[in-house]
Amino acid sequence: MAADDEDYVYDEDSGEWLPASELAVRQAAADTIAVRDAVGNLLADGDQVTLIKDLEVKGAGKTLKQGTLIKSIRLTGDPQEIDCKYPGIKGLVLRAEFVRKR
Repeated sequence: MAADDEDYVYDEDSGEWLPASELAVRQAAADTIAVRDAVGNLLADGDQVTLIKDLEVKGAGKTLKQGTLIKSIRLTGDPQEIDCKYPGIKGLVLRAEFVRKR
């Protein structure tokens, strides 16, 4: 397919007519959420993080101590929450402001 045969779509955000493929790339980039830890490092799925303060886990009756290593985090789509696995605690969700990337 030649470049002149491509459909153009009006982008309301920029007010420009863009090739459909370029608009799709821009929208995909806008959909990705940047999740940052307490010191500003960018977090990604599978990262290891360390707690920067003691946290009481509601419903589990446990306290996770500062320095606890959490392996293999998963991003939830919320810019401040990360899904974690920890032995003895099901469905652990931590706020990114309480962790530091390892």
